[in-house]
Amino acid sequence: MKGGNIIMVRGGHLSIAMVVLMFTTILLWGWDKSYFASFLPLTRQQYMIPLSVAVSNNSSTPKDEMVKSENKMKGRSNNTNEKEQPGKGSDYFDADSISKPTPISKVCNYAKGRWVEDNRRPWYSGLGCKQWLSIMWACRLTKRKDFSYEGYRWQPENCYMPEFERSSFLRRMQNKTLAFIGDSLGRQQFQSLMCMLTGGEESPEVEDVGKEYGLAKAPGARRPDGWVYRFPDTNTTILYYWSASLSDLEPINRTDPATNIAMHLDQPPAFMRKFLHEFNVLVLNTGHHWNRGKLEANRWVMYVDGKPVEENKPLDMGKAKNLTVYSIAKWLDSQLPRHRRNLKVFFRTISPRHFFNGDWNTGGSCDNMIPMSGGSEVVQDGSSDIVVESALKGTKVKILDITAISQLRDEGHVSRYTRRAILNTSDCLHWCLPGIPDTWNELLLAQI
Repeated sequence: MKGGNIIMVRGGHLSIAMVVLMFTTILLWGWDKSYFASFLPLTRQQYMIPLSVAVSNNSSTPKDEMVKSENKMKGRSNNTNEKEQPGKGSDYFDADSISKPTPISKVCNYAKGRWVEDNRRPWYSGLGCKQWLSIMWACRLTKRKDFSYEGYRWQPENCYMPEFERSSFLRRMQNKTLAFIGDSLGRQQFQSLMCMLTGGEESPEVEDVGKEYGLAKAPGARRPDGWVYRFPDTNTTILYYWSASLSDLEPINRTDPATNIAMHLDQPPAFMRKFLHEFNVLVLNTGHHWNRGKLEANRWVMYVDGKPVEENKPLDMGKAKNLTVYSIAKWLDSQLPRHRRNLKVFFRTISPRHFFNGDWNTGGSCDNMIPMSGGSEVVQDGSSDIVVESALKGTKVKILDITAISQLRDEGHVSRYTRRAILNTSDCLHWCLPGIPDTWNELLLAQI
């Protein structure tokens, strides 16, 4: 009997040991299954998609590339006091509960991307468009032999940029006015758009309506202060007004033809103040006239608060330009809420110069004819024009950032193939047309 009791006790110990062993095995098996399952693809029912991962309809990428949400997740992990409950303010939802991605608010940076070859360019012939294009910028009519600069388009990195189509644009701008106000680079952009909208063809149906804006050529003047054309089928008006400094200019002595001109740094041009209510889209630019030589040649005297500012000491050109850019951005921002036409304002950044081995008056040149010899891609997020970018922060005025993308295209300037072909003189400021300003307009039209 003792032996039997011993066997029963041992049997009891054995049974307990087997139960423990089996229980441990089950736990280990379950742990192993969940551990290895973490390396397997999730089923559709297991996906929990954050709202911030949804693809934006406004800023899609080629092949619908998904937008990462690392920053949002980092911010979520730092807030340890908040507890999310499904269906109560949570940013997560089951993938089966939606039928399409939810758009996110993501601003597209059209200035970040690369130049790519495109044999569909240019949009018009450089041998034509004589109705709109100044001969000094029509490089096809000069002795230049290489025109490879015409065959490229700009491809933004994370943005869809629609293909330009002139009839589509005119329909979108039906009964609307697009105005360019700025210097000669603004005039180039204006001429580029006119050539794009007409295909460079003679268009007698397009009406010259400059008189409606007081832009008839004055007696003895080389040219009027601007041009205005209207496409009658859609009642679309395209305007350019010359204002190199974007400051209000006023004769100090109206009775003296040789009087100096008050250059009011803190006041927008009178033309802009008068006709702003007529515009639906406004594109501004300034930059290359902010130097002593230009001011003296034009007899401009800087004024602020209605008083000359240089009676005691000269004002730094950079500070003067900054004051004007900030002033006009602030003024336009104050006007936008009351504008009856839902005005969109763009401030175009500065167009780069490419003078090498000197400046415009010291033998500088830009003889390179090889496209993108210095690179074809812009990877920076911010603008190279810090003044304009800073001035627009906190306002509803949008930036039309063309500086960095144009910096890569030094082969696209008029260069030494000027109309007069003056010895040792090159135009490394203005662009051949068709050319780089066409891309500025494509960027503009994508954002209107």
